[in-house]
Amino acid sequence: MSDVASPEVARDQWGTKVGFILAAMGSAIGLGNIWRYPYVVYENGGGAFLIPYFIAIATAALPILILEYSLGQKYRSGAPFTFRAISKKWEPLGWFQVAVAFFIATYYMVILGWCLSYIVYSFGSQWGDDTASFFIGEYLGTSEGGAPGGFWDIGAPQVKVLLAVLVAWALVLLIMVRGVSKGIELAAKILMPTLIVMLIIIVLRAVTLDGAAEGLNVLFTPDFGALGDPSVWIAAYGQVFFSMSIAFAIMITYASYLPRKTDLSNSAFIVGLSNAGFEFLAAIGVFAVLGFLAAAQSTEVTEVAGTGGVGLAFISFPAIINTLPGLNTVFGLLFFGTLFFAGLTSAVSILECVIAPVREKLGLSRNAAVGLVGGVAVVVSMLYVTRGGLFYLDTIDRFLNNFGLVVSGLLEVILIAWVARQIGPLAQHVDAMSYIRTGVWWKVSLTVITPVLLGVMTVYNLWNEINERYSDYPLSGLLVLGWGAVLLCAVLAFVITAVPDRGALADYQLPTKE
Repeated sequence: MSDVASPEVARDQWGTKVGFILAAMGSAIGLGNIWRYPYVVYENGGGAFLIPYFIAIATAALPILILEYSLGQKYRSGAPFTFRAISKKWEPLGWFQVAVAFFIATYYMVILGWCLSYIVYSFGSQWGDDTASFFIGEYLGTSEGGAPGGFWDIGAPQVKVLLAVLVAWALVLLIMVRGVSKGIELAAKILMPTLIVMLIIIVLRAVTLDGAAEGLNVLFTPDFGALGDPSVWIAAYGQVFFSMSIAFAIMITYASYLPRKTDLSNSAFIVGLSNAGFEFLAAIGVFAVLGFLAAAQSTEVTEVAGTGGVGLAFISFPAIINTLPGLNTVFGLLFFGTLFFAGLTSAVSILECVIAPVREKLGLSRNAAVGLVGGVAVVVSMLYVTRGGLFYLDTIDRFLNNFGLVVSGLLEVILIAWVARQIGPLAQHVDAMSYIRTGVWWKVSLTVITPVLLGVMTVYNLWNEINERYSDYPLSGLLVLGWGAVLLCAVLAFVITAVPDRGALADYQLPTKE
């Protein structure tokens, strides 16, 4: 392939490198860092899990981050046109990643709406003593999802949820309309420092609570025997893969706004290690608080640990906040404010990786693209504010993450490393402007370790899905909303590819083999 990038045509650009790093950190640091990582550590060997976790960062997360930074910065376009510049046949892969990002954005914004509601509910702990009944029944109005009829009991939109979601959409779309430097970058410069300060305050207060030490003992006591379990290693690679916004079209898009001369590998290390540090802090805060709750109830930490995810954020933590005398409102505001800020920066990045290629394909202004993408996304997100919304969100999230993201990551690495054989040229591109050289580690990781592990993860996820029905949901629901969402993303990828180019890249002559 020739070393030709897409033309420089009225492309937005980051105002500063710090702004780019903060925005990339904001994309990587999201809801999953707070409610998923602590339980992944807890369930996979405690302190011993840190060994496969940091190996996964070194052999998968950082190599792919550097790869996607180099692709975006070199070809200066979103994922579809970047992959097309490498090989015309691979444009659908970029649109598949964009489609996955689009549908993730539609339900991610709903969770942001929940966070906004709970910021309000924090005043006086309005969720009451039975936090589970309040969240599931009174707030979400959730139907009985275990039975087939209950799962499909869509019902009317829940007004309290709908209003909060619309406010969240308004905030995000306002940021998107303002553009890269005046919108996304400015928001990151305000939100990321605030987010970090809020998390530090939570952690400092949490570790001073009675029983906090016991919670941390449960979290970090190493079970080295777990290292012999392949599922623990798969969990480690899955965690870094999902938490760092890789194979998501996001980092390619963000890097496309970088200047020609940028230290790419150094930026990747800063973002990757900052994400790991944030997760580590969140784990300390969460389990210190769980230790306090266990002490307050005179029980074991393992009895109150429950599971991560939505249950932790909107059921367990409100119950914990109820037990903090004199601190209920403040701690509630801090926790749900932290969740909201973390989610907001990630939501912005997810939408941007959709808006950028749509502009490139159709030749739209930013306002028009934001209106088109945002308008359709808002309509789709209405599915999740209904009585059955929690079940639909849970189902689509599982399949898009386990199959959409993992498969797209696998195909991306295969394309770059084995089909187009671009690892060498991209290494030269990175090394020419970076303090930290790629070296043999980078090449081996992307040509051997990452594709093998992503392939294993795909087979492992598929095997589990076939052998055990997810969450006892009806088969019809898993087929229509789960596999259906993945299939729809694939169909959309080929349909959009077939649409004639009307944007600035329409006349771009693709690189040819020399």
